Amino acid sequence: MDRRLLRGRVFDADNHMYEPKEALTQFLPDAYRGAVKYVEVDGRTKIAVRGQISDYIPNPTFERVAAPGAQEDYFRHGNPEGRSHREVMGAAIDCRPAFRQPGPRLELMDEQGLDRTLMFPTLASLVEERFRDDPEATHAVVHALNRWLDEVWSFNYQDRIYTTPIITLPIVKSAMEELEWVLERGARAILIRPAPVPGFKGPRSFGLPEFDPFWELAQSENVLVTMHASDSGYSRQVGEWEGVSEYTPFQVAPLRSYWNLAHQPMADAVAALTCHGALTRFPDLKIMSVENGSDWVPGLLSQLANVHKKMPQLFPEDPIEAIHRSLYISPFWEDDIQNLGKHLPPDHIVFGSDYPHPEGLADPVSYVDHLAGLSDQEVSDFMGDTLAALIN
Repeated sequence: MDRRLLRGRVFDADNHMYEPKEALTQFLPDAYRGAVKYVEVDGRTKIAVRGQISDYIPNPTFERVAAPGAQEDYFRHGNPEGRSHREVMGAAIDCRPAFRQPGPRLELMDEQGLDRTLMFPTLASLVEERFRDDPEATHAVVHALNRWLDEVWSFNYQDRIYTTPIITLPIVKSAMEELEWVLERGARAILIRPAPVPGFKGPRSFGLPEFDPFWELAQSENVLVTMHASDSGYSRQVGEWEGVSEYTPFQVAPLRSYWNLAHQPMADAVAALTCHGALTRFPDLKIMSVENGSDWVPGLLSQLANVHKKMPQLFPEDPIEAIHRSLYISPFWEDDIQNLGKHLPPDHIVFGSDYPHPEGLADPVSYVDHLAGLSDQEVSDFMGDTLAALIN
C-alpha cells in the first residue's frame, strides 16, 4: 500500500522518550529523597537505586544514545558475521531534543509522517523490580515519575502524543488513586508491568479478585491498558543458571537470550488474567501488549485450549474467546504479521516502531513496506485505525 494513502491516519503504538536525570528525582518526597541517585563510577554516570548501582541501563543519562534503528539489519537478517554487540550497535549519537521534549518531537513526527503516537518512558522500566520488597516506596517513586511526565510531556499533548503514565499495583487502593490522578490529567492509556505484583505478603497475580476494584475503574473509564516489555523479574530465574542476578538487556549471552525468548512474561500475564477470571469479570477491558513480540501467542492459545478441554469447569468462559475479545498486540516489527492474524483477530494487531530505540525502525512508517499480502483495509487498520478507535 502506498504510504501516501495513510496520510492523517498513522498511529504508532510504540514510541519512546529518553528521560533526563530529574525524571526520577525531581518530585521524590522527602522520605524517599535518596532512593534514586546518580553517581560517578570510573568516570561514568550510573544510577543507584536504594544504594545499589544498577547496570540495567548502562547509560542512564542518555546524553549519548544509539542511533534509531541501529539494529534493524541485525533483527531483519541476523548476524552471520558474528559481530560484537558494540559493532552491531554502531556509533552513538548525541541525544536529540526530539527525544527529550514533546514540542521538538511533534516536529519530528511531522517529518516522519506520524500523526499520533503512544509515548513510553525508557528509564522507568527499572523501577518496580528494584523496589519490589517495599510497596510503599514503589508507589512513591512511580508517582514522582508520573508527576514529571505530566509536567514535561503531559499525558495528552495536542491530541497527538499520548504519554503513558505508569500504574503500579502492590497496594490496590494506591493504584486506584494513581489511576484517578492520571485520568484527571488527560491520560488515555496507562502502562502496567507484565509481572506478578509484589506485596506485603509476597507476589500475586493481578488477575485475582483482590484487584477487581482497579480493573472495574479501568473498564468504566474506558482506558487502554498497555503492557510494555519491562524488567519483569524473570532474570532472577535465569540468574540461577548463570549466576547473574540483575536483568541486563544490553549485555548479551546465549542462555539469557534464549530464556528471554522461551519464557515470555507477557504470555504469563495474559494467562493469569484469563485463568484467574479478570478478563471475564471485566469483559470490556482493553489490554495491549507492546514490544513483547508475538511468537508466544500460538503456544499460549494452544496450551490454554488444551487445559480448558481437560478441565472446563475451572474456567469462567472459554479462555480463547476471552483473549480474542480483550487482547491487542503491537508485535515486533520483524514478526510475521500474517501468521499472527491466524491466531488473533486481524483488527487486534497494531503498528509499533519502537522509535527511537536501536532495535526499532529508523523510519517508522517504513513498516508499511513489509505488509505484503494484507488488504488495504487490513493495512489501514494495522497502521492506525484500530489504535485510534481504542484511544478515542
